[in-house]
Amino acid sequence: MHNHTLIRKAKAVVTCDAADHILHDVDIRIEEGKITRIGAGLDPIGCEIIDASHSFVYPGLINTHHHFFQTFVRNLMSIDYPNMLVVEWLDRIYRVFKEIDSDVIYHSSLTAMADLVKHGCTCAFDHQYCYTKKTGTSPVDRQMEAAGTIGLRYHAGRGCNTLPRSQGSTIPDEMLETTDAFLADCERLIDAYHEPDPFGMHRIVVAPCQPINSHPHTFIESAAFARDKHVRLHTHLGEGENPIMKARHGKRTLAWCEEIGFVGPDVWFAHAWELDAQEHAVLAATGSGVSHCPAPATLGGFPILDIPGMLEKSVPLSLGCDGSATNDSSNLLDSLRMAYLMQAFHGKSRNRVPSPYEMLKIATVGGAQALGRSELGSLEVGKAADLFFVDVDMLELCGTLHDPANLIARAGVCGPVERTIVAGKTVWEHGRFPTLDERELAREGNRICTERMAPHFPL
Repeated sequence: MHNHTLIRKAKAVVTCDAADHILHDVDIRIEEGKITRIGAGLDPIGCEIIDASHSFVYPGLINTHHHFFQTFVRNLMSIDYPNMLVVEWLDRIYRVFKEIDSDVIYHSSLTAMADLVKHGCTCAFDHQYCYTKKTGTSPVDRQMEAAGTIGLRYHAGRGCNTLPRSQGSTIPDEMLETTDAFLADCERLIDAYHEPDPFGMHRIVVAPCQPINSHPHTFIESAAFARDKHVRLHTHLGEGENPIMKARHGKRTLAWCEEIGFVGPDVWFAHAWELDAQEHAVLAATGSGVSHCPAPATLGGFPILDIPGMLEKSVPLSLGCDGSATNDSSNLLDSLRMAYLMQAFHGKSRNRVPSPYEMLKIATVGGAQALGRSELGSLEVGKAADLFFVDVDMLELCGTLHDPANLIARAGVCGPVERTIVAGKTVWEHGRFPTLDERELAREGNRICTERMAPHFPL
């Protein structure tokens, strides 16, 4: 039994460090889940050897916004997201969400996590706001079970909705919670799973779903609770809800969040395509981050983020898949490619197009910053051994190998990667999960979806 791992003779290592080093023909030594040495000709004694001579090696991608439970509400054209406003879509889709049970949570989460890992993601945040009469308070527990099965580093966002439909929300009454019950379960989950020390595999985030679907006091009390417990905060913001917020509170959502203290370096928001340049300045001044989710923005025909402008203001940016009901995929490589192409389309006339490598750093270093994980996001001595390989000795990549840094987003490397390593352990290699029967898991997942969810799909 080897105690350590040596990645030998990587054709290129894209470190994503502060100096943007690209290393060639080097080894990476891993001990107890951490990178301990990087260099040529390292001593292999006592190590499991992984040949990387045909591979480019990258830091693991970090997904900062998702809804895993939605993977069993995909490819459902009867609820056609592009043809309605977000609020209208939410009103229809929640009538399906209320049928989700604990087994659906487990298998849909397993499905999303597998997709992420296959495509180079090593750490993921999920915004779990789906609590039904059938799930009870089990969803995050079932997700932690799934993360252990797949081997993914996992941040669970414990979400909630507290405002009744009779008061203007889109939430069925049977999916509502009270603020007190929500925070009590947050405390339970923090006690059970949260690992605050560096290199931990699990963390909890306090994440009320969105301001228009909860009472104001839910957000106020969430911020106070999270800061008392030293955990992070997350919610949806700037995805079409501003007219409702102005009607209710006389101000836009970000100004409302700023007023109640739901901003700061411990907060990041999903989407933000509705925000303007002045609001970008507020994000930068408060250190509040944004998870850019290109797939739902494209699907819904929403405004494209001005990423160069936000970077110039030092707005913390990261990348998310978003829920599969508005993406139909949990492939963060695909989201990375889409994000770059969107920026090229948006910024070409203004001569403000971020490079593919800048987009990669948003998906790695930016993700680590959003989640408060300085030990993740780059390949350096002392950092976590979270990384993925791309086999570049493939015919489709001929002629691209002169630029490893820009390769991923520019050339569209979107298929399953050669190998994914999380905390020093290989969780995906050569087209298979080393310890799982993928086909059996897929059969069981499809059975659960067909029996529990399909009867409730709108025609």
